[in-house]
Amino acid sequence: MTTRTSSKTVTFTRPFRLSAMEREHPAGSYTVETDEESLDTRSLPAYRRLATFIRLPLRTGAPGSETILIDPAELEAALSRDAAPEHYGPETAGEHAARQVSGSSSP
Repeated sequence: MTTRTSSKTVTFTRPFRLSAMEREHPAGSYTVETDEESLDTRSLPAYRRLATFIRLPLRTGAPGSETILIDPAELEAALSRDAAPEHYGPETAGEHAARQVSGSSSP
């Protein structure tokens, strides 16, 4: 059976952490790679996921990265949480930020 690797970039707008990570990572774009193997099917090409990895910059700021094995379902859940509006009481994060810039203290 042959294997293939697909790569995509995911972007977090807020700091995030997955259970396989030792620490929280800052907002930014990260490369996610998925390894799959082909299945022996007679009709359509089919693949089975073997592993999903995320590349994280080294903590020290040195060049290079570390690759962490992650759960793809946990990654999708984290991306969904990141995309959801952050609420500050009755206002969203954007409304809160705009109020902070304008100097207004009332909601």
